[in-house]
Amino acid sequence: MSAGLACNTTPKIRHVASQQVVAPARGVRAHIHPRRILIVALVLVVIGAAATLFGWDISGWFKHLWHTLTGISVGYLLAAIVLITLQTTTTAFAWYSILRFAYPDSGVSWMQVLACYAAAVALNFVLPANLGTLVMLLMFTTIILAASFAGVLAGYIVQKLFYTVIGTAGYVYLFLTVGGSFDLQLGFVSAHPWATAILFVAGGALIFLVGRVLRPRIVEWWEQAREGGQILVHPRHYLAGVLLPEAISYVAMLGIITVFLAAYNIPVSFHTLMRVVGGNSLANMTSVTPGGAGVVQGFNVLSLKGITSAANATAYSVAQQLVTTAWSILFAIVLIVRAFGWSDGKTLVKQSYGEAREKTSEQSAARKAKRRAKREAHATGGGALPIEEE
Repeated sequence: MSAGLACNTTPKIRHVASQQVVAPARGVRAHIHPRRILIVALVLVVIGAAATLFGWDISGWFKHLWHTLTGISVGYLLAAIVLITLQTTTTAFAWYSILRFAYPDSGVSWMQVLACYAAAVALNFVLPANLGTLVMLLMFTTIILAASFAGVLAGYIVQKLFYTVIGTAGYVYLFLTVGGSFDLQLGFVSAHPWATAILFVAGGALIFLVGRVLRPRIVEWWEQAREGGQILVHPRHYLAGVLLPEAISYVAMLGIITVFLAAYNIPVSFHTLMRVVGGNSLANMTSVTPGGAGVVQGFNVLSLKGITSAANATAYSVAQQLVTTAWSILFAIVLIVRAFGWSDGKTLVKQSYGEAREKTSEQSAARKAKRRAKREAHATGGGALPIEEE
């Protein structure tokens, strides 16, 4: 297996599409651009003027935001920051264990994997539809020259096994104990059960047919994917390197919620924690907003109904999201600079984000083309169009 990125060295940023290796210049310092500062200032003035014209009390909003944050004591904030750091670090270690077994000769270091995962966590708070996760996968294929996207994607599936199982248990608990939670996010299923069943059956049939057409490629992808899941062949290493760190990460996540609930004088119990955890997971899974903003707050209010007031539940939810977002971004920046340097780290993230956008755009265009072809076939009465292999 070819060697990847050497430890303790500045990585070479590989453009995946062209398969060319580009070594960014080192020692490049960020320059202050007065014109950019002026543009940002003018944008802020325009936003403030527009807010005034539309009747939005922007100063009142900032005061409310300030009161929300300053309403938490320093002790609670420090405890939350420690737990957020622990949650990110332990999950990143699980990723490190997976990648180390998948690509043992890559030379990828722990600090590099931690930096990539921390960047994904931070980006998911500011990018829609968990795009930060796709950026992370592409970052891994960039810093590990032997890695294929299919292999890294298989590693992602391995990394998600524990969270899928425990998350499903949380969903079941939420649906059984919180009235209206199912209809809030999945109301279509209960309102149209037959349409949902037909959708699942048709989707399964479509996957089967596409799988037959793409069978040669699937065999190739499967061989690449087997590399990413190598750690599953070693149960003891999986338990110690993946399952145990992720269990610690999950407990840390529960601790974060406990800290913020206590900060807003909301009674903490197993029932309350499971309701909030289930709501947060479902909101993040189904929401297209950055970090599930708005949807998470709505679910938190629903989950805490009867336990605290809607205003207090909203304040708790907003504070937790703001603090978690701010610290995750700061933590990611420090780690990226530490692992790759400012210039190379900026290039790595920017390149991976660009490739992630291209992938999502291609997938969206393919779905639109498929729907358009179906409509045209139906309109002409020609039946289903044949699927041609590229």
